[in-house]
Amino acid sequence: MPERLLAPAGAPASIVEFAHAGATLIAEDFGTGRSTFVLLHGIGMGRSVYLDLVQRLEGRVIALDLPGFGEAPEPIRTLTMERHADLVAAYLDESDAEDVIVIGHSMGAQIAAELAVRHRSLVAAVVLAGPTVNTAARSIGAQATYLLRDLLGERPLVIWRGAREYLRGGPHLIRKMRATIVHEAERAYARITQPTLVLRGESDPLAPMGWCREIVDAIPGAQLEVIPDHGHGTLISDAEPAARLILEFAERV
Repeated sequence: MPERLLAPAGAPASIVEFAHAGATLIAEDFGTGRSTFVLLHGIGMGRSVYLDLVQRLEGRVIALDLPGFGEAPEPIRTLTMERHADLVAAYLDESDAEDVIVIGHSMGAQIAAELAVRHRSLVAAVVLAGPTVNTAARSIGAQATYLLRDLLGERPLVIWRGAREYLRGGPHLIRKMRATIVHEAERAYARITQPTLVLRGESDPLAPMGWCREIVDAIPGAQLEVIPDHGHGTLISDAEPAARLILEFAERV
């Protein structure tokens, strides 16, 4: 059975396995409030990396382990970003989630974009944190180099949590990385119509400033916020600045 990883001690929480179309995710659902925050992690990660962030959010939180990450079992076939989005949508349909603000970090931003454009009625607003994949660096080598460069400057907590989840991600990590790289993220971002907040760590090499501005320019009314003294792990360690910006954004939508 999946573990309780994020919900505050003593607070009611639902932790379930949800299967759809040959893939299974884990959902940890807790809290109440006007907004529902759906958390989509990056590649090699899992919902556990959001421990600091969820302590600062006010509302209902649905944190997911996507197939083959965290506690979720490995799917038979590696999922595309579109299939990830359809799986998340099926779960949200069943969970009766309303006023959803989907928060995607890294690979999760690509899935969040597909969720917003393929299942518009389910998503009220979108937060893209450290959005990938930069069109100028669409290769495993480039992405791995940027990731290593980012880790060298990250806080020890980010490195420790990231290393642990990468090990849990299993031997199919390269195959999963290919799925993020072949996805034409710019097409998905450009089709978002919901209110959108783009978050970028000031020193994030995986989400360069030019790329983030390109995304913001493609989405009507989108807002870009740069978080000083942070890299790619804006939601993982010292998440107070990101959480504050997300809550301010939620108040406006």
